[in-house]
Amino acid sequence: MEGSNQFLGTERIGRLMQKYAIPCIISLLVGALYNIVDQIFIANASYLGSYGNAANTVVFPLTVVALAIAVMIGDGCCAFVSISLGQDEVRKAKQSVGNAVEVCLVSSIVLTAVYLLFADTILAMFGGTVNAETYRHSQKYFFYITLGVPFYMFGQAMNPIIRADGSPRFAMISTLAGAVLNIILDPIFVFGLRWGMMGAAVATVIGQVATAILAVWYLLHMRIIKPAAGDFALRGKVCSRMLTLGITSFLSQISLVAAMAAINNMIRKYGALDAVFGQEQYAQIPMAVVGIVMKFFQIVISIVVGMAAGCIPIVGFNMGARKSARVKELFTKLLAAEAGVGAVALVLVESFPHQLIALFGAANESVYYTDFAVRSFRIYLCMIILACVNKACFIFLQSMGKAGESTALSMVREVVFGVGFALLLPHFFGLDGVLYSMPLSDILTFLIAAYLIVKTYRSLEESSTRQRDY
Repeated sequence: MEGSNQFLGTERIGRLMQKYAIPCIISLLVGALYNIVDQIFIANASYLGSYGNAANTVVFPLTVVALAIAVMIGDGCCAFVSISLGQDEVRKAKQSVGNAVEVCLVSSIVLTAVYLLFADTILAMFGGTVNAETYRHSQKYFFYITLGVPFYMFGQAMNPIIRADGSPRFAMISTLAGAVLNIILDPIFVFGLRWGMMGAAVATVIGQVATAILAVWYLLHMRIIKPAAGDFALRGKVCSRMLTLGITSFLSQISLVAAMAAINNMIRKYGALDAVFGQEQYAQIPMAVVGIVMKFFQIVISIVVGMAAGCIPIVGFNMGARKSARVKELFTKLLAAEAGVGAVALVLVESFPHQLIALFGAANESVYYTDFAVRSFRIYLCMIILACVNKACFIFLQSMGKAGESTALSMVREVVFGVGFALLLPHFFGLDGVLYSMPLSDILTFLIAAYLIVKTYRSLEESSTRQRDY
């Protein structure tokens, strides 16, 4: 091999976290900004406004489905590669990369076909029928976004694989290049050419194509793993192990889609019963606003997931090399950092909600828009510190190879609590019940996560003691 990952077992933990986590954070932040930038430009285009904003909220969960599949493949491959390299099994690492590429290509084409064939039904499932204008914008935006799904999925799947190959900086640059293109093209297409929802979508797809092209180039010039032609042949055992390691990433994203579908439909149902939002001209406001709050949450979670996912190669290598003390030290520093991010986010949402909503065209909207947005920020995200710690716990357990515990915790949070409370609480509290579902879910999840964190610490301490005695 031309390169080596042995430094993952010797270099200071703090320095490794900076080297791997920062590029990963930037990569995920940039990825999240694709949709958020679209929404900012859409919201500030007077001819689109809250209708376009609501349409963006409708389509957003459907892009998350594509992301869920991509990160399952990419994060699973990243964990597989890191553990294999820690065990000095380079051949398995190469086969994992080859199989990841094949699975990603096939799944992205299948998903694109499904979206194109059942577009109207899918949009209706996610609340697109709140009113006619929102539905029209949703159809146009969704069609063009769907055309970019294969490029989007390939770029997202390759990103963690590139990090596992020891090139976190290139992974960051490839994603950043696409996002910069999107930011440049959005105002040209939306304001200059007045292409509306189509313009925002086309700008996004062009950026995704750029990222995919860079990912292909890197695949042909990998530093450490360098898969050969034979490594691209699908192998059942390799795919099974890879996808098992990545299943938590998939479930955390796909269950978020289920929660968003439940939330969107509850907003549509109970908004129609509200004295203000039951009026046709204001019907789209709750969906647009909750979508904006979710986008801010997505920014915070991108930082949180970036910190944790950036540590996957470090955790995987040290677990494979049986260096439990280093894994424990990393876990401690990661949890502290994640809680710090959550604390900063909490100050922002509780102290500056008016400034946050102003970014999304509040000046062009009614007072009902601003009032509901401020209430949404302050209630929906009031337990964001716990949400950050919970997410870090999911990913760390996954990177340790504890897919079962990680998956169970993720499913409880997103499906049992996330979907369950979103469906239940509006029956008692109306639209505000949708907002209460988030903090209640995070509190209950944290109680379970705290138990698993203590259990993990004890396990790592016992392993470290055995290794010292040996």
